[in-house]
Amino acid sequence: MKQTGVVLCALAPHPPLLIPEIGKRDIDIVKATQEAMGKIARFVSQAKPDVIIVISPHAPLFRDVIAVLADDRLSGDFSGFGVPHVGYSFKNDTELVSAIMDEATKIGVRTYKLDSKSKDRHRRLQGLDHGVLVPMHFISQEVGQDVPIVVMGTALLPRDVLYAFGQAIDKAARRLERRAVLIASGDLSHRLTREAPAGYSRRGREFDEKLIGFLRDMDVEGILSLDDSLLDEAGECGYRPVVTALGALSGDEVRSWVLSYEGPFGVGYGCVVFGPEIDSPGGCCSGECPSGESFPVKLARAAVEAYIKHGKRINPPEDVPQEFREQAGVFCTLKINGELRGCIGTIESTTGSIANEIIRNAIAAATADPRFHPVREDELDSLCYSVDVLMPGQRVLSLDELDPKIYGVIVRKGRKRGLLLPDIEGVDTPYEQVAIAKRKAGIGQNEDVEIERFEVKRYT
Repeated sequence: MKQTGVVLCALAPHPPLLIPEIGKRDIDIVKATQEAMGKIARFVSQAKPDVIIVISPHAPLFRDVIAVLADDRLSGDFSGFGVPHVGYSFKNDTELVSAIMDEATKIGVRTYKLDSKSKDRHRRLQGLDHGVLVPMHFISQEVGQDVPIVVMGTALLPRDVLYAFGQAIDKAARRLERRAVLIASGDLSHRLTREAPAGYSRRGREFDEKLIGFLRDMDVEGILSLDDSLLDEAGECGYRPVVTALGALSGDEVRSWVLSYEGPFGVGYGCVVFGPEIDSPGGCCSGECPSGESFPVKLARAAVEAYIKHGKRINPPEDVPQEFREQAGVFCTLKINGELRGCIGTIESTTGSIANEIIRNAIAAATADPRFHPVREDELDSLCYSVDVLMPGQRVLSLDELDPKIYGVIVRKGRKRGLLLPDIEGVDTPYEQVAIAKRKAGIGQNEDVEIERFEVKRYT
């Protein structure tokens, strides 16, 4: 476990309408983002930070110099959005500010201390901007306003320089033995629709999909290699803070969780956490989707996304591992925010291989579960997948031979069959497990049934 330095990063959007007093009726339109921001705040709280560093693209921006706020106390409110009574004040970690600037100087990155004495020269500094205040609105609800912060802008520097600056931030925090959380404040494309504030570009959606996908896979090289023309046409403001955040985690084994993505007003809002020691509050399928996914989950995700986006049913890749060339029943489960979004499966193989079974059942879970409407394209980045491969069943003669945490159960009565997977939340006894399986099969609770137990290999 990483003890000091940057231990957690997050991409956090900053639309002021996430604040209830500002968003009012529009708050429901960005509910997914609002909920995900709350999750970011819980991740931050779990990290137990000594300091929170925020990189805001709306702080004073220079071409080749990174501005760092230097006043002892950093305050701001939403008076520019009509609600001056909503404001925050934080202590600045000025010792860390000096250490970051010192480490930056060593690698040739120019920084500039921006404080109240600089206001006459740089009138854009009128307290904390909304790029800081929106994320900190949510974070302070979990950690309070006693944790110091460090606030800086970004610069129009080459991406390798911004990445190196992130490394300098981490080195400074480790030097002072600080546990730091770094918030890369930024919205994604501002050109998703023809009504978008920056106009429309068909490449806006392309940028958002690529960046979110690369973050999900923790493909740092992919992010650093994004084409300049794509960045320009997307009209984004989150890329540079993300690059710096990635630099702060270089050398660490990093996981990521995509919490949400939506673009309801023509601007992309993506919520992602990434770091060397993160874990989902409540485990996988609490609404977050991890990087480092297993082969079955990657295949399920690829199948669903290709079908929802393009109406295409994919084939298994040529390099399918041998174990997934075998035959078995498979269940695919989809969840959003911990809530079931679809689950379809087969007790026995119907397609000739586990890989084909995954593709078939994943698409069915997304589009054909009668309990839900089909998955929409704007839900894809919020889906959390799990795949259960069924092992051969064993006949049992007594409920005493069942354990709902270890074994799934199949009940049979004539042609009727009902199945319940193991380790289902809220199912704690064999009696409950069999009762639910009977109900799913349309078998009366007092009817005698044949019972089989089975184990699964669960992939997430």
